[in-house]
Amino acid sequence: MDMKLEVIVVPVSDVDRAKAFYTQTLGFRLDADFPVQEGYRVVQVTPPGSECSIIFGDGLTDAQAGTQQGLHLIVTDIVKAQEELTGRGVEVSGPFQDVTGIFHHAGDSDRVPGTHPERASYGSFASFSDPDGNGWFLQEVSERAPGR
Repeated sequence: MDMKLEVIVVPVSDVDRAKAFYTQTLGFRLDADFPVQEGYRVVQVTPPGSECSIIFGDGLTDAQAGTQQGLHLIVTDIVKAQEELTGRGVEVSGPFQDVTGIFHHAGDSDRVPGTHPERASYGSFASFSDPDGNGWFLQEVSERAPGR
């Protein structure tokens, strides 16, 4: 049986500010904005080319705004992606690789500045946060691992 991750809930403090950031600044597609009732609003946006969307709004989660960390956007060129986001006004950290060469550590620790020396898939990262502090990573994947 297939199981596909389709939606991730991101806790935000200001729905309209988040909507503007994700759609206007990042360029995510606005799929829905349902102001169902007072205290319950659902906004769904989808990154370009993604099959997984994010949802934020009012009354969706008990999680505190800004506590979602480690969200990943996969890009084929980390440098171009960083340039594009920076050009849209996003403060992007990186590119960097992890000291282990495997995956990035939490926070800012163990980052080695620059892209992976061979630009190997899965080896280069950059990061940014939304206005609430929810943390996103860009990860460069130019060639998928077998079975992916």
